[in-house]
Amino acid sequence: MPLPRKASESHTIMTEMVLPNDTNTLNNLMGGRLLHWMDICAAITAQKHAHRTVVTASVDNVSFAEPIKLGNIVTFEAQVTRAFTSSMEVHIKVSAQNLSAGEKAIHTNAAFYTFVAVDQSGRPIEVAPVITETEEEKELFHSALRRRQLRLVLAGRMKPSEATELKALFGE
Repeated sequence: MPLPRKASESHTIMTEMVLPNDTNTLNNLMGGRLLHWMDICAAITAQKHAHRTVVTASVDNVSFAEPIKLGNIVTFEAQVTRAFTSSMEVHIKVSAQNLSAGEKAIHTNAAFYTFVAVDQSGRPIEVAPVITETEEEKELFHSALRRRQLRLVLAGRMKPSEATELKALFGE
């Protein structure tokens, strides 16, 4: 088993500028381009943790809270929240800022991505456990098991009756 790694060691910050080719006819960042950038940032984060090639396994509910405009600077901040056997959950937060107008950055999106570390043949390989330090890291770590069970139930890979963390959440 790989040695445990601190959650902060996988922390990644990535910045992009929204250019005309990234926008729709309303001059807002296209959702697909945003998801592309989020996937890249989250994959870098998972790869930092695993020290291996990773592949995207799932993306949870990306909400589009605020439009991101042409010319905005978009910042992605991602961190591994928990590692399981070969998979890792990555939490990513997105903010946008209009630097030329002197505006403060606003939170625009967030999501949880799941990645699987693979060997050279593409087979899943074991990853290091995550060591949490801050209160936020600890909360994300503990709630990751519930999110994982929900993903597995929705994918038909776990029976709802086996999702003990979800059952506990609903008092069953």
